[in-house]
Amino acid sequence: MQPCNPNAKLETKCLHAGYTPKNGGPGTVPIVQSTTYRFDSTEKVAELFDMPMEPMYSRFANPTCDAVEQKIAALEGGVGAMLTSSGQAASLLSVLNLCSAGDSIVSVSTIYGGTVNLFGVTLKRFGIECIWVDPLADEETISQAIKPNTKLIFGETIANPALTVFDIEKFAKIAHAHQIPLIVDNTFATPILCRPIEFGADIVIHSTTKYMDGHANCVGGAIVDSGKFDWTQYPDKFPGLCTPDESYHGVTYTERFGLGGAFITKATVQLMRDFGAIPAPMNAYLLNVGLETLHLRMPQHCANALAVAQFAQKHPKIAWVSYPGLEGDKYHALAQKYMPKGTCGVVTFGVKGGRQAAETFMAGLKLASIATHVADAKTCVLHPASSTHRQLTEEELAAAGITPDLIRLSCGIEATEDLIADVDQALAAV
Repeated sequence: MQPCNPNAKLETKCLHAGYTPKNGGPGTVPIVQSTTYRFDSTEKVAELFDMPMEPMYSRFANPTCDAVEQKIAALEGGVGAMLTSSGQAASLLSVLNLCSAGDSIVSVSTIYGGTVNLFGVTLKRFGIECIWVDPLADEETISQAIKPNTKLIFGETIANPALTVFDIEKFAKIAHAHQIPLIVDNTFATPILCRPIEFGADIVIHSTTKYMDGHANCVGGAIVDSGKFDWTQYPDKFPGLCTPDESYHGVTYTERFGLGGAFITKATVQLMRDFGAIPAPMNAYLLNVGLETLHLRMPQHCANALAVAQFAQKHPKIAWVSYPGLEGDKYHALAQKYMPKGTCGVVTFGVKGGRQAAETFMAGLKLASIATHVADAKTCVLHPASSTHRQLTEEELAAAGITPDLIRLSCGIEATEDLIADVDQALAAV
């Protein structure tokens, strides 16, 4: 077999990118369940300890993980990728690869609650300030939030669970005007529906736990580098990439690996070396299985979500509905710009009667499961204010777009008629 054509369609890359079977070799990505690798000479081991660019210890590289990293990079249109143990690890390491104590970042407020806590509480303890901005703020207001020590701007393509749509081009323009990169969490849209790099994003991250895996099999994350941000133009702003790394024999990543390899190489050999947030090879294997059907699942997720949103919009017991794919939604125009083929499978709405009515509705569902998970092949439902976002203050909840009555329904890939029937019968009990 020949390696996957880099110009192939996404549907083909989902199946073939990242791994090419050899003659007589396994047809699927092999699971290399090994921590260590054997060598014939001390010279080779010494070479790899200078810069572990091939497997020698699975904290740095593993053949199973490498293949999946290459596939995700191909899907996003990036030059390289690094798998992590979770989406949170991807968020953390993407920031720490650029920031140190005394630096700041700018993030939109409507992002995943765990990331809000990571940026606003944990990073603060380590001397990194997060400056929050409204995603709908004008360019001048956002620009005013950027300080001389600001190293990046962060946003989510579609916020979990507020379902706000991130104006990638607007924020990319602002970031680049201030000589900093834009990091975009593309978890909900996936590269099947949106490729942020094409709109100016520099780094893309994922919680692969969600749609990419798609079957609640494995926790994971990924960081993808576009290779387009020229770190060398701003060496004083990004010394970790542009000056010698004394922890790795004085290597300067931009000099040795160029723009196409500096960011991911540093993240791998420095941060993964020190933090060890690696995925297990088995998890990478399961993730790859999910990726092979991603292009088939996402249209059904979107079709179900839109049908549920349209049904809920007309139901007398529903107070409000939020879904960016719905005509008339506040973010519909942005969704059409960045995700014309669909947005995601998640719908949020409020049941009349507040929190008690919401709980009654959720208890009445038979097909959908009450679960902390989202973006699964099976439909899941959750009350974010009392679960995923319960660590936030009332002010933080409001800024994140989380109301007390908000229900997050993650529509799976079941038959649309069965899913609507389940929602209908649960509402009848309210």
